[in-house]
Amino acid sequence: MTDSGPGSTAGSGPASGTERGSEGLSVTIVDGYVDEPAHFGVPPYISTYPRYTAGALVDAGVPPEQITYHTIDGLRDEPDRWRDIDEADLMIYLGGMTVPGKYVGGTPAEPDEVRKLAWTANGTSLMGGPVKFGVGDENAGATETERQDLDFDFVAKGDVEAAVHDLVESGLEGFNNRMRDVDEVSRWAQQGAFVVEQHPNHPDYLIAELETSRGCAYRCSFCTEPLYGNPTFRPPPTVVGEVDALADYGVKHFRIGRQADILAYGGDGEAPNPDALRQLYGGIREVAPDLETLHLDNMNPITIVEWPEQSREGIRIIAEHNTPGDTAAFGLESADPLVQEENNLNVTAEECFEAVKIVNEEAGWRPGGPDDPTADSSQSDSNVRQLPKLLPGINLLHGLKGEREETYQHNREFLQRVYDEGYMLRRINIRQVMSFDGTDMSDTGAEIANEHKKLFKRYKQQVREEIDNPMLERVASPGTVLSDVHLEYHQDGRTFGRQLGTYPLLVGIPGERELGRTIDVAVVDHGYRSVTGVPYPLDLNDASMDELTAIPGVGDRTAGDIVVNRPYDSVAAAELETTIDVDEFVTTRPFEHAD
Repeated sequence: MTDSGPGSTAGSGPASGTERGSEGLSVTIVDGYVDEPAHFGVPPYISTYPRYTAGALVDAGVPPEQITYHTIDGLRDEPDRWRDIDEADLMIYLGGMTVPGKYVGGTPAEPDEVRKLAWTANGTSLMGGPVKFGVGDENAGATETERQDLDFDFVAKGDVEAAVHDLVESGLEGFNNRMRDVDEVSRWAQQGAFVVEQHPNHPDYLIAELETSRGCAYRCSFCTEPLYGNPTFRPPPTVVGEVDALADYGVKHFRIGRQADILAYGGDGEAPNPDALRQLYGGIREVAPDLETLHLDNMNPITIVEWPEQSREGIRIIAEHNTPGDTAAFGLESADPLVQEENNLNVTAEECFEAVKIVNEEAGWRPGGPDDPTADSSQSDSNVRQLPKLLPGINLLHGLKGEREETYQHNREFLQRVYDEGYMLRRINIRQVMSFDGTDMSDTGAEIANEHKKLFKRYKQQVREEIDNPMLERVASPGTVLSDVHLEYHQDGRTFGRQLGTYPLLVGIPGERELGRTIDVAVVDHGYRSVTGVPYPLDLNDASMDELTAIPGVGDRTAGDIVVNRPYDSVAAAELETTIDVDEFVTTRPFEHAD
């Protein structure tokens, strides 16, 4: 690898940028997927990196028609696409996972696959994204990482989009590591929107990650976000303009996920700025009136506690404009005071509880329900029970400095209190730490996490059984309707799918249905982090035995009687005796017209 510092150069491919000029370059972008504390990029998400990189190329003079974009899954599925890697004058790899995760929609690139990209490229190769922070053997908790060049000509140690821009302008000779500024990212975000059309999931099963800010005012020991510096914000018109451009290319699903704290958007990095949120959300709704998903991710609970009234106003603005099922991820990380102190965590368990309470009060209502504060509920069918508009999610991280057996008890007690006092959490994320150079956790590494693996496993199962399951039933009680569930895979005679959005519920549906379609689903049962559902509305005159027996209280005998005695003129004629009221999600259509 050539160090891409000041004055550095690297040999390019057969035809250098100097010889052909930027307008003659062929460029291939490979998306190996990213996952950061404030940034999703594994399908169905598309991160900002490929879009900004494409925009930077265009800004540097590369015609859009000479920019090819592939996901790592696309290369796996269609080996012929590797020809684009081989023949490109410039090949750019984007990737890196700085939080552990399990994924359904795609599989992040492995280090050996990334090396193969570098070996295949005959032109200049550049690698960037959060991969610059380090590479692990696997994307899992309780791991340590190290920086590796993976045999690329260049590694962008600053912003990869800035490196790409400057590398092209230099004739592929080199670049200075630097961070892009707000004006640049505002241009590149719009100029690179076209690349979404080359994503395999486009247009129906793709959600675009939106960046409102970068950096964090706080310095938690484990997190890579502070490595971007203090918060810097993109003005509302620039984000709205990006949404406008993406909508022009067919995107209807958006997640405002790339920020440490949505409530602090447009302010000083800590205090809320409701006016900026109103401009942002109102502007998005104006330029994309037909959007189908508008969700967010990170919200700092300490902001809500320190500035409760401004926070309440900001939360109300979000809930007015977003779509149901939204989640505000709270980085509690640990309810143990000792762990909080040793890792510079900024919120106590008591403060986080207060923040959970406030979000429930201001945004825990269901569209069309009795608590819906909006004057116009025309977007919702008042007879349909939907997910709440916005609920908190709790992040708990294990393996931090100072962790002890009592830490696990503190966390369980916090979660139990939330449930016992009647509040809702959309999801509980429990994971073990990943250690990266440049963070305070680099000295501790994964030692504590590895020592506590057995304890962690028992505790996680206990939380799933005692908290997750009853909490999920509270959030999505039987009869709750989940619209536009994308059917993704088959397993054990069932079809599984998810809505698009932040932390969507996994839905299991009886029978093997055609994949790639979307259907509405009514919830009938609950697991720890998933639900069982039946098509909504379920037609008694056409429903299968498996669908009928999925309804609580309907066993094999009752289902058999329903099938034998149909058709029915009405649901009442079936004389169903169930443990739930099925009238809201069961119907009868004339038998001869049933699908």
